[in-house]
Amino acid sequence: MYNVNDIRADFPILSREVNGKPLVYLDNGASAQKPQVVLDTIAQAYGAEYANVHRGLHYLSNLATDKYEAVRGTIAKFLGVADERQIVMNTGTTMGINTVAYGWAMPNLEPGDEIILSVMEHHANIVPWHFLRDRQGVVIKWVDVDSTGALDPQAVIDAMGPKTKLIAVTHLSNVLGTVVDVKPIIVAARERGIATLIDGSQAAVHMPVDVDDLGCDFYAITGHKLYGPSGSGAIFMRRERMAEMRPFIGGGDMIREVHKDEITWADPPMMFEAGTPGIVAQIGLGAALDYMMTLGMDSIAAHETRLRDYARQRLDGLNWLQVQGTTPDKAAIFSFTMEGAGHAHDISTILDKKGVAVRAGHHCAGPLMDHLGVTATCRASFGLYNTEKEVDVLIDALELAHDLFA
Repeated sequence: MYNVNDIRADFPILSREVNGKPLVYLDNGASAQKPQVVLDTIAQAYGAEYANVHRGLHYLSNLATDKYEAVRGTIAKFLGVADERQIVMNTGTTMGINTVAYGWAMPNLEPGDEIILSVMEHHANIVPWHFLRDRQGVVIKWVDVDSTGALDPQAVIDAMGPKTKLIAVTHLSNVLGTVVDVKPIIVAARERGIATLIDGSQAAVHMPVDVDDLGCDFYAITGHKLYGPSGSGAIFMRRERMAEMRPFIGGGDMIREVHKDEITWADPPMMFEAGTPGIVAQIGLGAALDYMMTLGMDSIAAHETRLRDYARQRLDGLNWLQVQGTTPDKAAIFSFTMEGAGHAHDISTILDKKGVAVRAGHHCAGPLMDHLGVTATCRASFGLYNTEKEVDVLIDALELAHDLFA
């Protein structure tokens, strides 16, 4: 039984006040809050169990190594990956995508080869490909979303051509909440020998993900959105693609032997994990994923679907509010502008006075803002601990803002 009040009690920060009002935290799309079990795990790891991993033979090093490496299996389980050796641990999605850009795309793509992106990609899934465009002449092809914010898989498939080497698309838009049906894209790409990279930063938070079933080559996640620490994350890399890659960052742990005139690499995934990792951050991520799996991803998704439907009903009653992205099966993420408001930042500031935390700006999605014809939006993004009562507080705060701008 999903009891949101019991769940809220697991998150200490949710009991605080902001500007004399109970905190209503609706900025989960940027970064989620942390349950007590994650905070306790971090404190234990630093306070009683800390040592560097992989390199020592003493008790604490072995303990830290065992706990750190166990997270690889936890991530694999969470993502539906049978072989945990296909999980590369890192600092988050940005690092994961850059690892693919430098480790796979740079040595395998030639001038004129194409990378297909959707217009609603996060900058983390745009900027690395611009680097390759500028530095070695690859071509970026863009696929637009429709008027509801939906991305038609067939439009992506139709954009594939003989020079297409990579499809890099989000699984769930951080701005519109659009859930992308990526499997038909992946199937079509594999038939054509085209690699696929899926940005799972948002999708893995809000719904069950089965990467082995999807069949993609790369799937990236970031820990701080998954109720874990910042600086934690991972990317799934299909073993066949790993064999086509070269190391992206050099240093300790990613080598087998180093001599004056020769270096041999460690086997994947270690080949892509240079240097001392974010030991405690990753251990904290493991605790966060265990927490989510204990709640059940289906249960989390069902709760957030109820929140989405209630929030949509309440927001639809505000005829002076323009909500961007209206696909029926979207996640509980709402971006909007307000009639008469000078800037999204102004709306956010007023909401903050009521204790409501939302994000305002371009949300690291410049091409999507251009496509929508806006410079910025406010975004209310819901998580597993939010409630219908908090939706009501948001609506009251928006009505206050509208009255002030009128």
